[in-house]
Amino acid sequence: MMKLKIAMIALVMICTQSVLAQTKTVSGTVIDSDGMTLPGVTILVVGTSNGVTTDFDGKYQIEDVSATDQLSFSFIGMSTQTITVGEQATINVTLLVSAEALDEVVVVGYGTQSRAEVTGAISSIDSDELAALPVATAEQALQGRASGVTVINSGSPGTAPIVRIRGLGTVGNNNPLYVIDGVITGSLAGISTNDIESVNVLKDASTTAIYGSQGSNGVVMVTTKKGKSGKAKISFNTYAGFQDITQRYDVLNTQQYLQYASDAYGFTPSSPNSSSNAETNWQDEIFQSGLIQNYDLSASGGNENSNYRFSAGILDQEGAVVGTGFKRYSFRANSGFTSGKFKFGETMAISFNNQNPELQSGGRSIIEHAIKMAPYLSVYNADNLGGFQGPDNTLDGQDSENPVRIMTLGNNLNKTTAITGSLFAEFEIIEGLKFKSQVGLDYYTYSNNRFVPSYNDDSVAGAFTGSQLFASITKNTGVGQTITFTNSLNYEKTIADVHNFDVLLVAEKYENNTSYINAASQNLISDEVDQVSDQGSALKSESFETNRIGYLGRVNYNYDGKYIFAASIRRDASSRFGENNRWGTFPSLALGWNIAKESFMGDSKFSNLKIRGSWGLVGNDNISNYLYSPTLTSDFTYPIGGVAAVGTTAAGLANPDLKWEETTMVNIGLDFGLFNEKVTGSIEYYKNTSDDLLMSRTTPVSLGFHAGSITENVGSVETNGFELNLGYNHYGDDFSWSANLNLGTSKNEVKSLGQLTEITGALFEGSDISRISVGESLFYFYGLETDGIYQTQAEVDAVFTANPGQTTVQPGDIRFVDHSGDGDITSDDRVVIGNPYPDVTYGLNLSGDYKNWDLNLFIAGVAGNDVYNTNIYDLEGMPRLFNAGTAVLDRWTPTNASNSVPRAGGAPQNVAISDRFVEDGSYTRLKNISLGYTLPENVFGEKLFSSFRIYVSGQNLITLSDYSGLDPEIGNSTVLTNSAFETGIDRGNYPQPKTFLLGLQVTF
Repeated sequence: MMKLKIAMIALVMICTQSVLAQTKTVSGTVIDSDGMTLPGVTILVVGTSNGVTTDFDGKYQIEDVSATDQLSFSFIGMSTQTITVGEQATINVTLLVSAEALDEVVVVGYGTQSRAEVTGAISSIDSDELAALPVATAEQALQGRASGVTVINSGSPGTAPIVRIRGLGTVGNNNPLYVIDGVITGSLAGISTNDIESVNVLKDASTTAIYGSQGSNGVVMVTTKKGKSGKAKISFNTYAGFQDITQRYDVLNTQQYLQYASDAYGFTPSSPNSSSNAETNWQDEIFQSGLIQNYDLSASGGNENSNYRFSAGILDQEGAVVGTGFKRYSFRANSGFTSGKFKFGETMAISFNNQNPELQSGGRSIIEHAIKMAPYLSVYNADNLGGFQGPDNTLDGQDSENPVRIMTLGNNLNKTTAITGSLFAEFEIIEGLKFKSQVGLDYYTYSNNRFVPSYNDDSVAGAFTGSQLFASITKNTGVGQTITFTNSLNYEKTIADVHNFDVLLVAEKYENNTSYINAASQNLISDEVDQVSDQGSALKSESFETNRIGYLGRVNYNYDGKYIFAASIRRDASSRFGENNRWGTFPSLALGWNIAKESFMGDSKFSNLKIRGSWGLVGNDNISNYLYSPTLTSDFTYPIGGVAAVGTTAAGLANPDLKWEETTMVNIGLDFGLFNEKVTGSIEYYKNTSDDLLMSRTTPVSLGFHAGSITENVGSVETNGFELNLGYNHYGDDFSWSANLNLGTSKNEVKSLGQLTEITGALFEGSDISRISVGESLFYFYGLETDGIYQTQAEVDAVFTANPGQTTVQPGDIRFVDHSGDGDITSDDRVVIGNPYPDVTYGLNLSGDYKNWDLNLFIAGVAGNDVYNTNIYDLEGMPRLFNAGTAVLDRWTPTNASNSVPRAGGAPQNVAISDRFVEDGSYTRLKNISLGYTLPENVFGEKLFSSFRIYVSGQNLITLSDYSGLDPEIGNSTVLTNSAFETGIDRGNYPQPKTFLLGLQVTF
């Protein structure tokens, strides 16, 4: 027995040795067809989670591999290869671009499609492009990356950019729909760009009609990163730097200002400060170097049956204007599991956003106050209540306010908590037939807390405007929740290897509940208590509910990848309409011909050549709730018996016939690729016609309704344009480079406004700047046309023939063109003086790699748009005494015949809305330049990481523009309620800073 046991032990040891001897390490290099090494290729032992990726030089090394194992080599854009190991210890692989690989997967509504089978207009942006531009929000990263997408950024941290897809199509809300992992959200403010795998912008009816009621302004589809099979991966990305606003308006110094006050207005400032010889540059006081830092950490991995990815990020951005800033904490967890025919997964993200916004006071922006403040005034005065110094209305002759006090006294904080996520389950009923159920959540809470203690900027003389003798407290809170239930049935079938069918059925329900509570009060006793009370109090609450239900049917068919057909129809109902017109129907149809797959193209240099066209209807219900129904307004004050009585009144006139605003979209496109996709491109033409526009019409006062307007379906707008994308990729042994150019045009025209003749907006100094009328583009600038400056009384009399005795307009005043020919200058002489929307938007991305070095230059710009610069009014208007630009030193006087700057304190018409304040807003901007170096993985003597890259980056370093303001890119304003009427109007808007960053990207 003992001998038998010894023999068995020996046999086991021999077998074990034999087994161990069969495992080994395999290494090699992966290249493409041009001999260029491929970093990031995934090598996986088939059937296991044992996997690695190639390094920067395309090299890999995988351990514990047996002779019978198969290695799978996969890379985006390349054909996957599977190789049996056998006796090989070195396996070098060349991956080729195949027809299937060229057909990259594109995320569309309720699923994905091969790029070759797409018949609609889709622009795609991958994670590498997003990562190349370190920005706070994903919307900012879209600028210049996709043709037909216009992004207008604000320099104010945490302020959402204006995003427009293919221009304007309605007089109301033109914001696109945002969808993150299938969940409809309000914006992309809570997501880190490091968590994004790709962004697909859907632009035509073939792609957006499946969203029916919400797709009329285009759809931005965001797909977040998921875990992949193979070894667990930990990534850490960080950057830090500073932001500066280097531009300044050239304003008067103290000596110039005092002389100007005396000469122009016969006024000598007499406050104690006016003789202090102080010299304050107020623009330098409000601008600062703001620190920006970002940290992102993620862990991901998986195997054939499951995957996971967890991430966390911190963004801390100190604004380039004092008192402004933005901080975001974000957390995300994505996972998926497969068991046979059953799949289950979730995406869940939470973000905490804290914003210190730019403020305004008295209807003026911070920059406007800085321009107007007298230069002899100091910023601080410890003897004044609050510790700041401002002008005295009488002794200094002006009422500007201390901008540093506005931004720094007290506190102002906007806090948002957002939770976005989804749960889904999918079951394959039979081969090709899958049922999927998903519930999506978009939940947020919002609060604004502002506390301003009492202050008096001139306690000696007693300022009128720069004082507040009580502490003011404002607390606004809100909560919103959207739940979307989606059930879908998808069937894919191939018949006879050439007939490919994809049929989708969807039923979806959307539920949104929103509520707000706004409270404000005063504290006359203490500056230390920031809680609301019943002193000078105001209280208001609101709640809204919106519901939609929709049904979708879609069929995609292609014959051998050559002839492509797609059709869909969606029925939607919205609670924002009455029972008569609650439902809308939104069909689409698309055709495509992939010529490159025809047999007669066999010897062609074209790897892709596809003609496609689409037509469809999409809807819009972006109006306020309950407009179809009579509503009531509380807290309405009405005099009864000479006493103000508080009660309730009818809010507005009901319109039970309200219905969907519909947009008909036509799109024709051509996609091409040459020389194995070294040269790629696409050309698009589109025409969108929006009918039954949802607009407000003013109602007669005699009707007695508080709202004073009624929302109706009237009017039509037509928008058309072209889009072009061109790309080139060159690969070499040590050096490779690529160039991608995109541009888009957009032109719109109002075809009808129903009973309305015009709609006006953007009030400035008592007049409207923007206007909508039939035959013109939306929101154009409307005013008087200038024709120099009157030099003599004879020139004045020659224009005012209908009123020859008038004395208001004199030599030195602006001369306007009498378009009506009535011998007078009136509102009838107003004409189109500008268009705030660009004719062309473009972007150019240049990338190059030399060994371990990489360089990226990104240029973005617009052309053909105008800016209404109200700062010129502040700098050169001179209606009364404020500080001004140095141009006023050369103003018109009886002895100085200026033909550009009028006389001081001239006729009121000098500051009327006119083309004097309109400038060309075209610009070309070096949006980003970055230089990086990736360390060899053995630089520390052993393999500690799979990638280690350091880089430097600069943003907005060079801007080419004829615009005289601080920034030709005019983002959202803080002075008035933001609306489409405000686009392109510079009221001293927060300019974008120049940014300098040092970054690190490490993967373990």
